[in-house]
Amino acid sequence: MPSTGTEQHPPTALVIGASRGLGHAMTAEFLDRGWNVVGTVRDSTDRTPLHDLADRADGRLTVEHLDINEHDQLPTLHERLAHRRLDMLFVNAGTTSNEQTPIGAVATADFIDVMVTNALSPMRVIEALEDLVSPAGLIGVMSSGQGSITNNTTGGREVYRGSKAALNMFLRSFAARQGETQRAFVLMAPGWIRTALGGPDAPFTIEETVPLIVDVLLSRLGTPGLAYLDRFGRTVPW
Repeated sequence: MPSTGTEQHPPTALVIGASRGLGHAMTAEFLDRGWNVVGTVRDSTDRTPLHDLADRADGRLTVEHLDINEHDQLPTLHERLAHRRLDMLFVNAGTTSNEQTPIGAVATADFIDVMVTNALSPMRVIEALEDLVSPAGLIGVMSSGQGSITNNTTGGREVYRGSKAALNMFLRSFAARQGETQRAFVLMAPGWIRTALGGPDAPFTIEETVPLIVDVLLSRLGTPGLAYLDRFGRTVPW
């Protein structure tokens, strides 16, 4: 297993948005592979499946609070994690609106909500916490194949598509500003998964998808530069 840690000091991943769905499953997968994990939940008062996972993790999982759209919470989270060195920062966030509404008919409030949650807020997290990530670590976000401009031959889900395309561009800009860094940057396109966001008609389960996602992320450790990849490690066209 590729990692930047040692037997005495296992590598550590910070998973933003780990209370349920893909983020929760990724946290469990990293734990199974010997990593320590910090996972965030949006509501500091509700108990989530992540808390149950932490109870079984022998101290290797820390639960922190972050509402990704409340950027004034980021300095507090940074302060709480300042003593830790992260080998991976992965931001798992996503929302959508009425999928069939053409862009010209989308309500302004819906447009803002999707664009802020899917594109702006993940980048605010990265900008605020990137100094905690090892110089040879990995920074990744949950993108989507629907963020591919080249592959958009059907339309539909237009605000969601636009938000993920924007996220792709923003991370590309961030990576370009990193100069000669040895870090890896990953835009992950997991496919259509049966989650609260993906819905019950999605063809792939979390259980069959998440190990592949983690395989790809681990394979990118130590490989500098930005990659837009699907769950099989194949390049997705911009």
